[in-house]
Amino acid sequence: QVQLVESGGGLVQAGGSLRLSCAASGSIPSINNMGWYRQPPGNQRELVANVHSGGITIYADSVKGRFTISRDNTKNTVNLQMNNLKLEDTAVYYCRLFDGKSGALYWGQGTQVTVSY
Repeated sequence: QVQLVESGGGLVQAGGSLRLSCAASGSIPSINNMGWYRQPPGNQRELVANVHSGGITIYADSVKGRFTISRDNTKNTVNLQMNNLKLEDTAVYYCRLFDGKSGALYWGQGTQVTVSY
């Protein structure tokens, strides 16, 4: 089992920045994808950014150039630096880990990000 704990959400004005962090613990597979998804109010959960244990990253078009995902394999953490935040970035952000060998998916509890005028 893998446990994921997110931190760093909050309220920020449009144009501001926030940094989300996710710490993984437990039986962490050596080959995995870690990433961030978000669920805006009234909408489905969607990919924000993902990083493979080998370093390959993927971003949603809506956040390219504004968000940066990074991971530290020695500490089993993944971070999301969010700059130039927009109102439409308001959502609950979830950390996710995908086990590339078993296909298992793990989710964090979510952290609220609210962008205001």
